[in-house]
Amino acid sequence: MSVLESLVEESLADGPVAHLGIAHTRWATHGGATEPNAHPHTGTTRDGHTIAVVHNGIIENYATLKKYLQDKGHTFTSETDTEVLAKLIAQLYDHREGERGVSSGAGSGGALERAVQTALREVNGAYAIAVICDAEPHTLVCARKGSPLIVGVADRSYVVASDASAIVSHTTQVVALDDYQVVRLCAGPVDRLDTSGGGGPWAVDFRTTTIDNETVSAEVREIDFDLEQIELGGFEHFMLKEIHEQPESIRNCLRGRIDKREGRVVLGGIRERTRDLVHAKRVLLTGQGTAFHAGLIGEYLFEDLAKVPARAEYASEFRYRNPIIEEGAVCIAISQSGETADTLAALREARERGALALGVVNTVGSTIARETDAGVYLHVGPEIGVASTKAFVGQVLVLTLLSLYTGRRKFLSDHEVRGYLSELERLPDIVGQVLEQSDHIRACVERHVDRDNWLFLGRGYNYPVALEGALKLKEISYIHAEGMPAAEMKHGPIALIDDGMPVVFVATQGSQYDKVISNIEEVRARGGRILAVATEGDTEIDRYADAVFRVPPISEALQPLVTVIPLQLLAYHAAVLRGQDVDKPRNLAKSVTVE
Repeated sequence: MSVLESLVEESLADGPVAHLGIAHTRWATHGGATEPNAHPHTGTTRDGHTIAVVHNGIIENYATLKKYLQDKGHTFTSETDTEVLAKLIAQLYDHREGERGVSSGAGSGGALERAVQTALREVNGAYAIAVICDAEPHTLVCARKGSPLIVGVADRSYVVASDASAIVSHTTQVVALDDYQVVRLCAGPVDRLDTSGGGGPWAVDFRTTTIDNETVSAEVREIDFDLEQIELGGFEHFMLKEIHEQPESIRNCLRGRIDKREGRVVLGGIRERTRDLVHAKRVLLTGQGTAFHAGLIGEYLFEDLAKVPARAEYASEFRYRNPIIEEGAVCIAISQSGETADTLAALREARERGALALGVVNTVGSTIARETDAGVYLHVGPEIGVASTKAFVGQVLVLTLLSLYTGRRKFLSDHEVRGYLSELERLPDIVGQVLEQSDHIRACVERHVDRDNWLFLGRGYNYPVALEGALKLKEISYIHAEGMPAAEMKHGPIALIDDGMPVVFVATQGSQYDKVISNIEEVRARGGRILAVATEGDTEIDRYADAVFRVPPISEALQPLVTVIPLQLLAYHAAVLRGQDVDKPRNLAKSVTVE
């Protein structure tokens, strides 16, 4: 980034400050991370003008388009699919249309907008793009399909980005584009624009259409967080900040959703769909990565608390296996960003087959939030670190509320629900107590951080927690880690255990505690080093474990909300001790918007 900043400063040293620009930091979806593959990519029009494009997504039919463009005389210099898009727009660009657009007013469209619309009608895949042309120096054209894109609307300026955190320092007013929508932004001297909406020496114009040039309305909404929330605030890393924000995030997630007097859960976002949820014959929970682990916990919750058959599904596999969606099915899509491509595709597939579509997302106005029949927002605040922490807890918490909401209307007694709600109200303080062990966890991790293979084991509700703990460790520290049900260890993975191998057990007191202790003994007998998440007051665990991270007692169904906290801290400290970039782990993106 520092090299890029220097190059930009050099380019502006002898010239005027630009009024329009595009840039993009993108993972190498096609081709390696090299300068020729870096964005923007360019194409040359038939009359010698330059088109420049930045692109998030993937063009699936790029090979066919590339051959067509090579036959037209275009030469390619990169390995990326994006260069194909730049040259396709250039091939279709006709400057005469721009002249006609100016003569008839800015609201009539122009050459660049028309070329983008025409090109996108030939494209298969996902994209969020920003396009400029030197023949129209005051115009920026953007479009999306499958990948998120929002436009920040400020005073006489616009900011386009894939995420609100990139915009909030400039404006809190945004327009979220839907699939197949195109927006043309113009800023320049009044003689270049239709100034019916403003006046003065400088004016702006905003036009939204589809790729078929049909005019659509643009709804401006307010971003629901501020700049302070996306700053480090004294923490070394965003991940550590977000781990420590979890008590407050839990309070925000629960705010207004517990009626203490009536002893009930209040979920306004699904009020109109209560009957469908209560009479659901099956609940499908779909997500990817951390969201999938939250869905696994949701599977336990719905079957335990609401007595509804439930199943968690990898979104990436769901729509490709011709899933059976019976009448009365409910599909819950789980995604922090609300833009995860696989999860969105699975949701659309389930809805197409007749399922009620519910969303559990954090980002207000995201695509999943807009396409579901109803849903519940997490309200945990923006999450900047790539490795999800507070969003996971928020997802599990919302699924807990949904299960209690459904269960109370079916068979759970008033007394049972009040008991769970009382514990949920104490949850922020309980999590705060666990966070106080951060230094202790770091000291324990330091003794084992040089080992490259770890196991994470748990049973029941804590089996998905073991999966999540393993995922956190490997994605930010690059330690190979596997999570699995504790009993599964004997069916093969026990062969991996050698002298000194760290094995993390989620061994809180509950219905399967004795069986977990037996699994621990099996690991100890083979030389493994035991790190255990255990319940406060449990002295027996000290006989077996090399290190213990203690959590306050809580109902078994709520334990994942607490037992995951030590594992988040474990992963964080391991990554720091190994000198890794905690907030930006290699090869990963915060929101995966391509398949």
